Amino acid sequence: MEWIPTVFITFKVVVLAIGMFYAVKWHYDQGKKRGTEVQRAVLRNSAKLVALFLVLVVVLLFVTFTVGKMLGLDLNV
Repeated sequence: MEWIPTVFITFKVVVLAIGMFYAVKWHYDQGKKRGTEVQRAVLRNSAKLVALFLVLVVVLLFVTFTVGKMLGLDLNV
């Protein structure tokens, strides 16, 4: 009975490793098929999303600290 978790965990790790290998291989092969123009567009859009996310995080922090000070919370570090 003590060997069952070992077998199941080993099986799970092997199956996930094989799945990850084929997923990476498939994405790599799909990337070779596409032109560089599509890849540049994807990278450009990804960079825009990251920039937007960072701006939103900064705005959220500013609003959080402003509301905290308005409520009289001590936010000094």
